[in-house]
Amino acid sequence: MCGLAGYAGFTGYVPQGTEDTSLKEMTGTLACRGPDASATWHEDSVGLGHTRLAVVDPAGGRQPMVVTRSGRTALAVVFTGEVYNHAQLRTELTARGHRFATRGDGEVVLRAVDAWGEQAPARLEGMFAYAAWEPGPRRLTLVRDRLGIKPLCYARGGDGVVFGSEPKAVLAHPAVEARLDLDGLRELLLSAHPMIKTPGRSAFAGLYEVEPGTLTVFTPAGVRSHRYWSLLPTEHHDDLPTTVARVRSLLEEAVTGQLAADVPVSVLLSGGLDSSAIAALARPAAETLHTLSVDLGTSGPGQDDAMGRDPDGPYAELMVRHLGSSHRRVQLDARSLADSALRAQAGRLRDGLTMGDFDTSLLQLFRAVREHFPVTLAGDGSDELFGGYRWFTPQAAAAGSFPWDTVLDRADLTRLLDPALAAALDLPAHRADLHAVAAAEIEHLPGTAPAEAALRLDSYLNLTRFLPCLLDRADRLSMGVGLEVRVPFLDHRLVEYVFNTPWDFKTFDGREKSLLRAAVADLLPEPVRDRRKSPYPMTRDPAYRTALTRQADHLIATGSPAADLLDLRAVRSLLLEPSGTDRFPREGLELVLDLDQWLRTHRPTLDL
Repeated sequence: MCGLAGYAGFTGYVPQGTEDTSLKEMTGTLACRGPDASATWHEDSVGLGHTRLAVVDPAGGRQPMVVTRSGRTALAVVFTGEVYNHAQLRTELTARGHRFATRGDGEVVLRAVDAWGEQAPARLEGMFAYAAWEPGPRRLTLVRDRLGIKPLCYARGGDGVVFGSEPKAVLAHPAVEARLDLDGLRELLLSAHPMIKTPGRSAFAGLYEVEPGTLTVFTPAGVRSHRYWSLLPTEHHDDLPTTVARVRSLLEEAVTGQLAADVPVSVLLSGGLDSSAIAALARPAAETLHTLSVDLGTSGPGQDDAMGRDPDGPYAELMVRHLGSSHRRVQLDARSLADSALRAQAGRLRDGLTMGDFDTSLLQLFRAVREHFPVTLAGDGSDELFGGYRWFTPQAAAAGSFPWDTVLDRADLTRLLDPALAAALDLPAHRADLHAVAAAEIEHLPGTAPAEAALRLDSYLNLTRFLPCLLDRADRLSMGVGLEVRVPFLDHRLVEYVFNTPWDFKTFDGREKSLLRAAVADLLPEPVRDRRKSPYPMTRDPAYRTALTRQADHLIATGSPAADLLDLRAVRSLLLEPSGTDRFPREGLELVLDLDQWLRTHRPTLDL
């Protein structure tokens, strides 16, 4: 159940005769998210649309779903994602007198909202977003899961609101204009370089995201938001052995629960600690464990980044032998990674700038997974939660800025922008403001030591500003091929527990992610268990840079809508820069190509 769209006109702002056409167009933009079914529901000035990837109860569970009383609509709901505790909730709701016509979790959400109203989201466990319309009070409620795994955005239009799983669905409505202002350009740039997400913001002026763990309610009287979940400090009373055992138990429950589906399920297996832990925990519950990995070829000299890299292949093969899984290795090359059509597709799916070959390789991996599996499990969130990145140090945490922004050797891409525009953006000051806002959000228990507080803030920033960029990437690229990616490490119970674990437990043996290593030590071969952190791979093949240079050169020669935003002399100089250890040429070329594609796709009004 993977795509939702709709609008609610509180005083009938939708022009007569355009309702059905607008709704179908909005829903149609999300066809890739739900290739198995599509349906719309319309009543008065309200329309709901849904596209479906049938994962649970394929024969039933069609949406939108409606509750009627005395022959009139009392509640209409569209839902996307997965609620992993739907069986338990079904039992509870049945005992309260609710009757079910399907086996799916969509109807459980419908009945839960009918029974508990705004208290319903706190009872749901999983990754989800939904919209609930109540005609009586003319109330629209938009809800997003606790970590923001599933997207949901909206815009005000006329006297109503337009919403959808992705910006493209909202922008398909005639009452919503694509417009780019300075704040939107800041968001567009920073969410890709250096990966800082502003909660609630999008790149489009007037188009907002429902924040994670939040419900946003619209009525004729106005709009209000309520956060039903957030990361709060709690005392940790368990000793180290008990903590290790608790982490193992919570992770086992998350993996086992997320394997449930009425369609085949696979696991992404890189050979790293995170994916290997998930695969090992999934093995007992799977009749045949299916795993997949990506191979970008051999590494080249002088191409490492600040996190360091270690080829995945040997470790993945070791895990495959260890688990006896049915494994497929997806082999990619520089030509496919630099393919302009593939890059354009990734950009359109994301409604934003891409992360270069990180995105084109992941999109190809997801395509390969979807050939056989509608659902896969991935290790997203582990590094942010357990402290796996190199910037989890007291020095970086206490630096007064986003830790990865200071540790990662990311290029200063503003040197490619028109100088006046770069000055108006003032990204250093903007980043400082964003950090101050984020740092003010976190609470600390009385008596927390300064070093512990700094590292706890580091984790909070990673979970709320860095991770959302990765979740957005994974969601758009996977849903772009009709694939559902589940993320056991982001089970909210595990997140709450580990977030409040003392930092010296997370590094008790002097290494990163000590707590996770200890929790799954008996499941993994020693080389995998002790492997250093090696993030998702990037290509080192010089042919990739060569292809980007050729494409950018053609773009500048033939004209680009991005020309007015760029310093063309700087771009032409970039084309001549030699390859080397500096990442700027590569990232700069990606920016030029992506910005051109984004402007061609959305054709926004520029308010800069």
